[in-house]
Order: sequence, then structure tokens, then C-alpha cells
Amino acid sequence: MQINNGLVYLIALPLAGAIILLLAGRRADKWGHIFATLMSASSFAVGLLQFSQMLARPAEERAVEQKLFEWISVGSFQVDAGLLLDQLSICFVLLITGVGTLIHIYSISYMSHDKDRRRFFAYLNLFIAAMLLLVLGNSFLNLYVGWEGVGLASYLLIGFWNQKPAYATASKKAFIMNRVGDMGLSFAIMIAFATLGTVSFAGIKEAAPNAST
Repeated sequence: MQINNGLVYLIALPLAGAIILLLAGRRADKWGHIFATLMSASSFAVGLLQFSQMLARPAEERAVEQKLFEWISVGSFQVDAGLLLDQLSICFVLLITGVGTLIHIYSISYMSHDKDRRRFFAYLNLFIAAMLLLVLGNSFLNLYVGWEGVGLASYLLIGFWNQKPAYATASKKAFIMNRVGDMGLSFAIMIAFATLGTVSFAGIKEAAPNAST
């Protein structure tokens, strides 16, 4: 599988946007919404670049991977923090960043009356970054981190106007339902490791044909 060191920018751009807006506080009130939209649009542009590069390669060489760092190493259990981009995940990358950017643009007007819209746009950027990690993670553990990020961002966005009881209740319900999903996904990851000895997508694909023998 080919190595591509540019995949991290897909996630790094919106994640950086979220962090900067949250740390900047009120100082970013005047420009935070524009900055967040640009971060999402930039991630979409990187996705288009990756898509064009993918089309230029033969079908069997279109999947690319980027290893970020060694995450877990305990005995035979080793997991790298890494990203995997293939024909399926690029579709979701363009969908997430493209539609996400349109939502950012729409929200500029929709949230114009809200004094805390900078924080809202930070949460939107966080949601985009988490969704991208969910579809780009090269293992079930990396996917799990993305899933947790999506759950956190959903909770923050749904309960953004938490002074209204209905929104606060809805965010709590979403949080609880995500925890139920956490349990199922956790059990699936543990079963995969116990059965196949790996949680990476490449390792599972290689070991799966022999799983029943």
C-alpha cells in the first residue's frame, strides 16, 4: 500500500480551527465564523486534491495510508495511530467536508444573532474533524476515537442552547444513546482481537479468510 503523508491535513485543519476558536475566546467573536468556514472549506479542498491523485493511479494502487505514531504496544497487541484512504472513504471525506462546509456557510446567517456563535462554529469544526477520523482511521481503535469525538460534538451541538430545557434534554438523550453504541462497538473490537489477533483493517482483511478454519 502506498504512503501518503498529506492525509493528516484533512483532519488537522478543522481540528485546529476548533482548538483555536475555543482558546481564543471572545477575541474571536468577530471572525470566528469565517475562520471556521475556511478551515472546513480547506479540508474539502485537500479532499478534492486527494481524489484527483487517486484517480491518476491504477485501481489496485488507489488505497493510501499514513502512519502517524505508535499508539499502543503491549506484548503482541500493537496499534498505530494512522489513516487509511481508499475508494470508499474518499466518498465520505468529500461528503463530510463538502456538506459540512455548506452547513458552515448557512450557519453564518442563521447564527448571526447569537453572541456565542464563535463557540458554535468551534463545535462544528470539531464535528467535521471527528467524522473524518471516524471514516479515515486505519483500525477499529482509531475509528472508536472518531466515534467518541462525534458523540461529544453531537452532544455539544444539540445542547448548544442548553438554557432551553428541550435542547438540554435532547442532548442528554443523544449522549446516553451514544454510550449504548459505545458498548456494542467495544465488544465488537474485543471479539475481533480475540478471534483474529488484530484490530487493524488490513490485518483483519488478511486474517478473516482463515477465521473459521
